[in-house]
Amino acid sequence: MKFNDKNVIQQLQRRNEDALEYIIDTYLPLIKGVIHKVLSPLENEGMIDECINDTFLSIWSHSKKFHGEATDFKKWICAIAKYKAIDYYRKAAKNVEFTSNDIVWNTEKSAEDELILMEDKSELIKIINQLEPVDRNIFIMKFFLGFRTEDIAAKLGLSNTAIDNRIYRGKKKLYSKAVHLNFGGSVR
Repeated sequence: MKFNDKNVIQQLQRRNEDALEYIIDTYLPLIKGVIHKVLSPLENEGMIDECINDTFLSIWSHSKKFHGEATDFKKWICAIAKYKAIDYYRKAAKNVEFTSNDIVWNTEKSAEDELILMEDKSELIKIINQLEPVDRNIFIMKFFLGFRTEDIAAKLGLSNTAIDNRIYRGKKKLYSKAVHLNFGGSVR
């Protein structure tokens, strides 16, 4: 059977394995790009490959849940890839503590200023690691990975307002702890 964008969805929902192969051949570069964008900071190619396979398995398993037009199918599989990648990132982030080497700092300072910044950076990382796991994940996704609030909210099953409130409270905690440590700079 020859597949095209219109009949492949129907064949996929009928569990035709050739339809899945067509989807892999057609959308692999797109899915790989979406997943690579999220997981590349972890520098783990094995995890990226595993996430790609998991994404295609999920498309296969949940194909009957898709009820849109053929033009919406591409968006649907991109959303699956994105959220699978975020799941993988979260699992990996739970096992990794941030170190002072994870953040790139602007360095056009004197040696003394550099030393102060290094000490401040280490203290800031310690403080971020003291946040509750949910808040720490939100901070990592928002400020280190550049995720939008809406994406974080969808991923964590929280409202946009809850995310904004957690960021606000987290910043206050970081600021109060930074003041007690007498940071050279500001965290606002």
